[in-house]
Amino acid sequence: MDDELVRAWRAAEREPGAVLLDGFHALKHALRFGGDVRQVLTADRAGLLALAAELAGDVVPALDAVAVEAPGAVLRTLAPRLHPTGVIALAVRPSPEANLAALAGRPRRAPVVLLENPRNLGNVGAVIRLAAGFGATGVVTTGELDPWHPTVLRGSAGLHFATAVERVSLPELPAGPLYVLDPEGTDIRDLPFPDDALLAFGTERHGVSAELKERADRLVAVPMQAGVSSFNLATSVAMGLFHWMSGKR
Repeated sequence: MDDELVRAWRAAEREPGAVLLDGFHALKHALRFGGDVRQVLTADRAGLLALAAELAGDVVPALDAVAVEAPGAVLRTLAPRLHPTGVIALAVRPSPEANLAALAGRPRRAPVVLLENPRNLGNVGAVIRLAAGFGATGVVTTGELDPWHPTVLRGSAGLHFATAVERVSLPELPAGPLYVLDPEGTDIRDLPFPDDALLAFGTERHGVSAELKERADRLVAVPMQAGVSSFNLATSVAMGLFHWMSGKR
């Protein structure tokens, strides 16, 4: 039986677009926001359903239909960093075409967050979680980092499925006014963000590229005390999205 579970899992993870959901919260959000969840393995099926009933009753029927119990030793062969909730799942991510269409749709009622060449998987996950919480249209990244990496999904708590997340090149950016966060820009307190803005953030060490600055419609600065080098990326995104949301009251 254990061998059959492993074979079925290995077959599912080879499917195009398959992504690992590590832990209950990532699985909960994938189910809640319509993710295509194919496999769910847990060390304690009854305990998992009880946890879902306590924290997310809306996903209990879907979870009950797919969750299969497996020994912890088997789970650790499939996900060596097993989440404390003892559950792993495989889902199929939305197609790039579907996400790009969602990002390109106009009129846009909420900004798109652009992360230029991010380096830290956990930071990207935190940004996606923020974007979902604020109701942003989506998050796009440039560079080599895969925004659907399992560590990013863990950091976002599966909220990739609540917004549109894609990796693009600069020429492929969605249309809309480009607002680039940069210390040389206009004070953010003096500049409202339109709903269809692209809010662009660079790395904490290097900031945004000269190419992105040249493409910007506006450069925007967040005031900072002298001697402080930078804000954390996710903190900067949170300030930008909160500033946009505050202007809608």
